[in-house]
Amino acid sequence: MMEVNIKAKLGKDTIKADSEKHIKNKPEICRSCPEKYCLYVCPARVYTLDKEGAVVMELDGCLECGTCKIACTKNALEWNYPRAGFGVQYKYG
Repeated sequence: MMEVNIKAKLGKDTIKADSEKHIKNKPEICRSCPEKYCLYVCPARVYTLDKEGAVVMELDGCLECGTCKIACTKNALEWNYPRAGFGVQYKYG
């Protein structure tokens, strides 16, 4: 079986950051969420916790897969695709 290096494949992609966020969370809901599935399911590790335990989003590396929206059982995310010309540009190689 051929081994695939995911980091090398993702390294070929480019991401054009937008000043307008395409994912917005509701901090009051995230704070009360005991599971915080977003921390574990995001392949780009967009979600982290700060020192106080609040969920922090760093969208610059978002792959726009939508996994976080599906995994969020509290409906705390408002998820849209980035505006035209922004976001991830996949380059297969």
